[in-house]
This record gives sequence, C-alpha cells and structure tokens, in this order.
Amino acid sequence: MTDTSVIKAGYEADFGDYVTLLKPRVMSLVVFTALVGLLVAPISVNPVIGFASILFIAIGGGASGALNMWWDADIDAVMKRTQDRPIPAGRVSGNNAMIFGLWLSVIAVLMLGLTANYLAAGLLAFTIFFYAVIYTMWLKRATPQNIVIGGAAGAFPPMIGWAVATGSIGIESILMFALIFMWTPPHFWALALFMNQDYTKAGVPMLTVTHGRRATRNHIIVYTVALVPVAIAVAFTSIGGPLYFATSVALNAMFLKGAYDIWQRDEDQAEADKYDTERKVFRVSLYYLFGHFAVLLVEATAKGFGLNWAAWPQWI
Repeated sequence: MTDTSVIKAGYEADFGDYVTLLKPRVMSLVVFTALVGLLVAPISVNPVIGFASILFIAIGGGASGALNMWWDADIDAVMKRTQDRPIPAGRVSGNNAMIFGLWLSVIAVLMLGLTANYLAAGLLAFTIFFYAVIYTMWLKRATPQNIVIGGAAGAFPPMIGWAVATGSIGIESILMFALIFMWTPPHFWALALFMNQDYTKAGVPMLTVTHGRRATRNHIIVYTVALVPVAIAVAFTSIGGPLYFATSVALNAMFLKGAYDIWQRDEDQAEADKYDTERKVFRVSLYYLFGHFAVLLVEATAKGFGLNWAAWPQWI
C-alpha cells in the first residue's frame, strides 16, 4: 500500500467526502441483509434495540469501507471508476481516512455489544477485520481467489442481524451467509469481464487478469450452478416457504440463463457490443440477491415475525 493522496491546496473535506468514504452503496447492501437477518428471526426485537443495532452494523460496514479506501488509495488512483474517490482525488488524506475508519470500527463494535449482545458485536468485529485486513490488505493483491474467499465479508451481515435477535447462530443464518458467499464470485466476475482493463492497469490479480476472460466465463457458470441448491435450500428452513421457493426458482432460472449467455460468448462478440451482455448479467445479479432477501421479509411477515412493537410503549 502506498499513500498517493495529496490534499488539494486550500481544500477542506466536507461532510459528503466522509460519507463517500463509507461506500454508501455497499453499506446499503449491508444494512438491508442485516435487517432481513434480524426480522426473519423467530425472536422479536424491541424496535429501539433493532433500530440502534442496524445503525451500528451500518457504521461498522462504513468503517470497513473507509479502511479499504485508505489502503487501496494507490489502486484507486489508477482505476478509472475509482479515481474520483476522496483520497486519490486529494479531498481527504489517507491518514485521516484511516483514523476515521478505526474510530468508527471501535464505536460500532462497542455500541452493538452494549445494545444487543456480544455475539453480534464479535461477528461485526470479525467482519470488519476480515474485510479490512484479510481481504483488502492480503487477498486482493495476492490471489485471483480474492473475491471467492473475500466474499465472506459481505456475507456476514444477515448472520449479525440474526445474532442480534437470537443471541445465537442457526442453520437459517448460515444458509443466508452461504447464499451471499456463493453469489459474490459470479456477481463480481461479471463486473470484472467489462472492467478488466482497470484491474490490469492497477495490477489487481482478478481472475480475468491472471487466467483470462475465457476461464472467468467458465468459473461464472460453475459457481452459478453451485449457487442454485444453496439458494433454494433456504425454502426448506423455518424462514422459507412456498413463496420463497417459487421466487427462488424463478430468480435462479434467470441468473442461470445470464451465466449461460456469458459462458457461450467469445471475446469478438463481447467486444463488438462493448460487453453489453456482461453488464446486463451484473445488473441481474443485483436483482437476484435483493429478490431473495425481499421475499424472506414477506415470508417473515406472513408468519408474524419481526419487531416486537408491543414493547414500544416501554421505551417512550
């Protein structure tokens, strides 16, 4: 890691720059899946505790993003899609971003422990460590399996939400983790196919860089096929049901079709349409994950799970 950031003369970072450090788009996925993990649990949570817990999980997710941007400032300065991030653009110093991320990490973990329980706090602490150290500082620059192993960091939030409600880890939370973990590689490899030039310039050993696009296409179809039984298995747990099963089958058919379309293409076809199919499948992958977790919320509502609103007057 090299700190390439130089603060622009006379420039003072504003609130928006520090919000950007938190990677709000990634944070939104963390918040949503953690919220689902909390709401589908069979034990209801007081709304105040639930809201506070999700807030601290979000802060922890944002802290991971800030630490990631601090360490990856040199890579971000090279890649076209990240050049305008606060550190490489000279709006925030790398040192300030590091301190910001560390303080938020400490606050998020301590407050989640006090608000909910220490299992949830421990899982959040491990998630931050895994993303900032295991993935960002080690795997990302060391191996083309960076996304495969590093995807665990993004898969922990529903387990944390479940732990907030139950104080435990169940088969349901493990399967929610597995769903995101198996979804992450084909999701990011679809992105890597049309962003390969950026990763090549930055020297990041993505699969597209080390093994080529043909191997990446093969990996996408294999991982998508392996994802299907994991996603559908959730239907046969206490948080699943017929609506989830039907939705999961439909979403998996759609994602499989996209993975097949990517797999059967050659580079001449892809370059001719500027990787339009790969871009579409990347978007489909986002709908895929959102759809699975959204329908889990519907199933939970039908079963009467969710926040314990009866306890709300005790907190007014």
